Amino acid sequence: MTTVLIVDDQPMQRFGFRMLLESQDDMELLGEASNGIEAVRMVSQLHPDVVLMDIRMPGLDGIEATRRIVAAGDRTRVLILTTFDLDEYAYAGLRAGASGFLVKDALPEDLLSGIRAVASGDAVVAPSLTRRLLDAFAEHLPTGTTETAGPDTRLATLTEREREILTVIGQGWTNTEIAERLHLAESTVKTHVGRILAKTGTRDRVQAVILAYDTRLVSPS
Repeated sequence: MTTVLIVDDQPMQRFGFRMLLESQDDMELLGEASNGIEAVRMVSQLHPDVVLMDIRMPGLDGIEATRRIVAAGDRTRVLILTTFDLDEYAYAGLRAGASGFLVKDALPEDLLSGIRAVASGDAVVAPSLTRRLLDAFAEHLPTGTTETAGPDTRLATLTEREREILTVIGQGWTNTEIAERLHLAESTVKTHVGRILAKTGTRDRVQAVILAYDTRLVSPS
């Protein structure tokens, strides 16, 4: 059973999400919040598997709420819901630690599959969309290079193969594509990806892509 918290300042939007979630046998709605302050408090009390997080809300917005939830170290994962698929706030949400983002007018089955994916530890955003998002807002990335700033400590423990795989993850390759192009078994790729996440302290594939950009393993196109 996947437990979910809805966070949105629009009552009708919350109602629509609630009706959808209550129609699923494998999902349980734990509650609803209308702003970021309520969201942070309810997460600390209820510990949902997934938070459906709106971005634009009065008071504490969804980005800062996401940052606080992630910083608290809770197992809860955040799925950002945004009006536009290339909204700069969605980028900020991913930087804050969200596990992915979806547009609010996504098909019901896409939203449900996204919730299930996030709950299982996967990233919701397809690698190609992640690359497109980061490319569109490359000006928000740190300036300079790893050569001038010194080696990034997050990469220090990676093997040469893991560094190679992190690079192509940042380039938008799926596990299947990595396996085919690097002549590896897909199970081996999954093992490498798991080790990369563990060694670098990244929560999921989305955060790994951001890391690849931050450390200049991948440059915006």
